[in-house]
Amino acid sequence: MNDDRLPPVAPEVTATLVENLSPRLRKRLDAAVTKLGARPTHRDGDTVTIQVDDETELRLHAPGGVVATADAITCGCLLAPACVHRAAAACAAPTADPPPDLADRPTGAAPEPASAADPAPVPDSASSLSSQEVASPAQRAAADALWSAGAAVLEAGIDGAGAVTQSALLRAAHTARIRHLPRAAGAALSVVTLLRAARAGDPSYRTADFVTALAELLGTAHRVGTASGAELDAARGRARRPYSPDGSLRLYGLFTEPVVTDSGHGGVRTWVAGTDGRLFTVGDVAPGGVGRAVGVADRAVRLGDTALTHRELGRAGLAVSGATVSPDGRLGAGKGVKAVTARGAAWTELPLAALWETPPSEQAARALRSTSRYADPDGGGSDLLFLDVELIGAVRESAGTCLLALSDSGIAVRLTVADDDPALAHRDNLMLLAAAPGTRLRIIGRLVPAPHPRLTLLACAHPTGGGTIDLGLDRLRRADLPDPAAPVHPAPPQPGGPGAHSPLYLLERRVEQTVSAGRAALGMLGDVTAETRRIRRAGLPTAAGLLTALCTSAAQRERDLFGRLLPADTDSFATHWLTAALYTAAVADSLCAAAWEPVREGPAAEPSVPDRGPGRAVAQTAQH
Repeated sequence: MNDDRLPPVAPEVTATLVENLSPRLRKRLDAAVTKLGARPTHRDGDTVTIQVDDETELRLHAPGGVVATADAITCGCLLAPACVHRAAAACAAPTADPPPDLADRPTGAAPEPASAADPAPVPDSASSLSSQEVASPAQRAAADALWSAGAAVLEAGIDGAGAVTQSALLRAAHTARIRHLPRAAGAALSVVTLLRAARAGDPSYRTADFVTALAELLGTAHRVGTASGAELDAARGRARRPYSPDGSLRLYGLFTEPVVTDSGHGGVRTWVAGTDGRLFTVGDVAPGGVGRAVGVADRAVRLGDTALTHRELGRAGLAVSGATVSPDGRLGAGKGVKAVTARGAAWTELPLAALWETPPSEQAARALRSTSRYADPDGGGSDLLFLDVELIGAVRESAGTCLLALSDSGIAVRLTVADDDPALAHRDNLMLLAAAPGTRLRIIGRLVPAPHPRLTLLACAHPTGGGTIDLGLDRLRRADLPDPAAPVHPAPPQPGGPGAHSPLYLLERRVEQTVSAGRAALGMLGDVTAETRRIRRAGLPTAAGLLTALCTSAAQRERDLFGRLLPADTDSFATHWLTAALYTAAVADSLCAAAWEPVREGPAAEPSVPDRGPGRAVAQTAQH
């Protein structure tokens, strides 16, 4: 059975079914999930049937595409409805996204209709919550439950966090959402999704993503109980990102990029800029994968009365009245929005040319505010960088080949593909550009947080003049390239900077090891003096202290008067782990920002990374 063939199940349904199992059946739940995974399934309309054995069928009824109640999962075995099969099916199925208005709507109120293209503003109930100075007792209790569920995952590790542990997370997520804590609830659902992917051996799973999700869950739950005012609003989050009125806008097209998600969605996103330099997007993403992404580029933009396709909008302009904009710059397409085609602007003309005049270090700092692992989801901002570069040539890396370029400020930048799918043009275009060293290009890329300058290449000016290239959609030809020229730099400059050889990974790998194997595995490490000594020599005493504290906490177990081991202090260990996770993320962001600083003339030196700034502040905040 393929999980993708099962309908999504609401989090509270899975939690309820698992909670109703007897202790004996809970011990058998993980084995039952695995066993169901090998059984055939059949879909008939809104119902999916699993053949448990030759005589027993299990049915999941999903009107509207989602299993919304426990009664919608039925089993024909003799133990039903108290059997393990119903809970196992719910645990094997994907977790459904909660209704967007569940946390916002006052109890008993009917849902208001909303356009998928232009979500409704946040209701008054959410606005009244924003005026509270501190979290309510119910919110603090919900946050405590999320913290405990997250700490249990950290204690057990991925291998030990089975269906019962996941159901506790789902229950805590459901409670948090109805208590108006959608950010923490969403983080809990992300943890469950990644847990299942890791345990199923999904090739797309990355431990770093799991660390980020679990730290987001624990950190947000902690902030709800301690924050107030604007910080509390950020910790609560929003169930829906509101679209706010923005009057009349004169927009100029920049480029169009294909969008393909792991969940099987595909489409495009077209970027435009206003006269003041603000960036906006117009998107069209729906189920369909890469095939839809390629086709949608030539469909009309769903915005006002314009007949432009996405490709055309990327090179033309729009005059919009009654505009609505989300915090992340998405343009709404509600009935009140009017838009007509207008003249565009070349990248070398104002207002677009101004985007390339901002120093790369300032652009990188702005992009980091939106790409940081723990950035405020409502913080807005763009992760794009606008650079003038000279192409140097291809560079081989462990993950593949990238293109090295030298910016006008003297920074060596590695340019990578946004998507390796052969149906898209990214990889072929990058390889062609790598064959034209010495070519000067105006480019647009997306920041990749790393200790050296790195971008995914999205668009560029035509190498021989005359327009722009959407590198995921348009295919360059050799005739489009200038005659080969000798590169200015015979040997490609190598990425350097203060973080190029930082031993921060020594702490990062222990943070990742914990989520993979659990607290006990970290507690058996023994002496880490050699690692901490190396970290201190690199000028990171706080990182060394955090590593020592994390390993000490993992190994610490108290005994009672009879010498028996007492239960581990999961709260203390979770706090140490969260501190280390947030600290490494903050220092990594600092190293990334420092790498984009302009190259200074004079003797080359490898400065040590100062152990101060946001990393130390995060560590001190989490410790207290």
